[in-house]
Amino acid sequence: VQLVESGGGLVQPGGSLRLSCAASGFTLNDYGIAWFRQAPGKEREGVSCISSMDGGTYYADSVMGRFTISRDNAKNTVYLHMNRLEPEDTAVYYCAAGPSGPLCYRHVGVEYWGQGIQVTVSS
Repeated sequence: VQLVESGGGLVQPGGSLRLSCAASGFTLNDYGIAWFRQAPGKEREGVSCISSMDGGTYYADSVMGRFTISRDNAKNTVYLHMNRLEPEDTAVYYCAAGPSGPLCYRHVGVEYWGQGIQVTVSS
């Protein structure tokens, strides 16, 4: 069982990136999938989540309107589309899988974590 993130890197302010979270060993659609991030010296925070039950999506206030989470069941992959990136978005981003309710509403109940991927927004 594994979650693997990809698509991170260095981008200028105002730019875009798409993060991917690919699952192996289980079906992503059976789980809620969330993206968390952790910046240096800060606590890990929930950024976005997509529910397995109804496909509902959830976003932190800091990324609302700029980030979009989506799921491709055929590829067993969840994406985080990040637009209008700001230096404050610089962090290591992690995808996580767990029961949709606790994960998407309270950011708890993670059963699987990815290894994390660096996103740096800087000119």
